[in-house]
Amino acid sequence: MKKASVVLGSLTLLAAAISTAHAGQSIDTLLAVDNVQQDIHFMDGKGNLVRGKRCNVQDPSIEEQARVQAEIDKRLLDPSFLIAAKAANVVNISWHIVTYNGQGNVTDAQIASQLQVLNNAYASTGFSFATASIERVENRTYFNQCYGAGEKKMKQALADSPATTLNIYTCNPSQGILGYATFPSSYAESSYMHGVVLLHSSLPGGSAAPYNLGDTATHEVGHYLGLYHTFQGGCANPGDSVADTAPESSAAYGCPTGRDSCAGGGLDPITNFMDYTDDACMNTFSADQTVRMQQQVATYKPNL
Repeated sequence: MKKASVVLGSLTLLAAAISTAHAGQSIDTLLAVDNVQQDIHFMDGKGNLVRGKRCNVQDPSIEEQARVQAEIDKRLLDPSFLIAAKAANVVNISWHIVTYNGQGNVTDAQIASQLQVLNNAYASTGFSFATASIERVENRTYFNQCYGAGEKKMKQALADSPATTLNIYTCNPSQGILGYATFPSSYAESSYMHGVVLLHSSLPGGSAAPYNLGDTATHEVGHYLGLYHTFQGGCANPGDSVADTAPESSAAYGCPTGRDSCAGGGLDPITNFMDYTDDACMNTFSADQTVRMQQQVATYKPNL
């Protein structure tokens, strides 16, 4: 791979892509979203190379991790909680397909394919997914500012029963963000801020290769159900708060088989859905990640 030459050769295309993405946005809006640290490249619908970010979930602080773990530990003393946490959970999804000027037209077939990707990925976790509703909304602000100035307005206007339903929004997040999500502990259970936001072209059949097989949604739903990145905290404890994912010093990209970035911890979990590797490389949730998702939902989203 000639990664350096690809990056240099894409600078002109990148400038054009950023200019197009920000068309019509105010200076204040640009300043609010331009601090995104881009870390990947993918293809847009016109065959151009775009610079972006794999996931823009904000990693929790050590203090936040400790608070969440303490709340879970307290609940674990209740036998009824253990029963509730292990119960099978069918998650109903309300899809919000946001479009503008002919862009972002995710088809029903793509939604069905994405649903299948989610069900395949979570098959061993006790979670399954079903489509409850699909709405299509033409809105310039929601489409181009679904990360940043328009996120709150979009969610407040469109969210469907956040306590009982997973709201997934497809749009065009600024700065090439593929997706982001909320943790179950981030807001009250009924808050309209809960949900997952996806770049429309990251769904199966979209143009955002190599991130167009649907596992951006798998990754972001993992956050929504309470998982951190596998590289959370680097090589230091408590890492991602999951015992059976090897520590990882930083995100992995592509599919670097045999990568071992933390001495003595075992090979990096590059095939885990909560790393940053290509969609084709991701295929695994660990047993303890499954337990964590079940406990997080039972604690923070019992009505889901």
